[in-house]
This record gives sequence, C-alpha cells and structure tokens, in this order.
Amino acid sequence: MAYYLTKEILTSLGGLDSSGVNSSGIALWGVLAFFLGAPLGLLGNLAQASGIGGLFFRLLVPLVAFYETSMRLETEARGPSQVVLGTWTTVRFTAVAVAIAMVSHTVWGWWRSRRIRSAGVGVG
Repeated sequence: MAYYLTKEILTSLGGLDSSGVNSSGIALWGVLAFFLGAPLGLLGNLAQASGIGGLFFRLLVPLVAFYETSMRLETEARGPSQVVLGTWTTVRFTAVAVAIAMVSHTVWGWWRSRRIRSAGVGVG
C-alpha cells in the first residue's frame, strides 16, 4: 500500500509520469492486508519457535522468493536483459543459500543440544 500511496502522491505533485497509476492497486493491497494480516502474523510468530518446530515457517520466505523469481524468469524469459536475468538468478541462488543455512543451523543446534543432554545424563 505504501508503494501505491507514494506513487500516487508523487504523481499528483508532478514528480512522476501518471501512466499506470491507479487506485486499484491501493484497494487491492488494502484488502489483502486486511484479510492476510492476521494469518501471516501468526506464521511469523510460529517462525520464532526455536529448533525444528519453527524451521518450516522460517523456510517459507526463501521458498516463496525462489518460487516467485522462478515464475518471473519463466514469464520474462522471452527476451530479458542480462541485468534482469542476473538479478533473478542472484535472488534464486541467495534464497537457496539462506534455506540451506537455516536448515544447517537448526540441525547443528539440535545435534549439539542432544549431545550435551546425553553427556549430562550420565553425570550424577
């Protein structure tokens, strides 16, 4: 919504070309924010759970970024510039790297806590 409001304000001040500016974008994002705000907030709260329990919810952002850029590449592959292709490829690579780092960090923490607990059980 902030994007469309800023674009509309700048257009009304004469700072932008007015082609493509309409209030339908503001209305669409306003409705989506109203209906999706609570469910997405809940997912964000669940992502804060430490360990394997919150891993799936933490992985949603890189997975969505990878999927969305893959769809963009598919539709823009009819002749994208090298800059566009490089940008989407970089985003996809970064999304995969972040997902791998998240999984590795979670598994490492789980493994370490398991090892510490098993070593501490025998001490008495």
